[in-house]
Amino acid sequence: MTKSELIAQLAARFPQLVAKDADYAVKMILDAMTDALARGDRIEIRGFGSFALNYRPPRVGRNPKSGEKVHVPEKHVPHFKAGKELRERVDGSE
Repeated sequence: MTKSELIAQLAARFPQLVAKDADYAVKMILDAMTDALARGDRIEIRGFGSFALNYRPPRVGRNPKSGEKVHVPEKHVPHFKAGKELRERVDGSE
């Protein structure tokens, strides 16, 4: 599902919600989540899952084209862990 499909589905499910308002709501939710992760905060949505940052230490990698060694700096990468309810629903064992 893409962002625009989510917006269309929200607008269809809630008749009082105009597509423009659904678009704004989705954008605000995603912006708030992005800002929280950028601050290093953890996001937990019970029944759905949690978003957090995982630390990747600096390392020496290889350029796949030339084979030369390349320094890869440290970084934080977003990580999603599905909640129990989501895992069960996806698995079909609800």
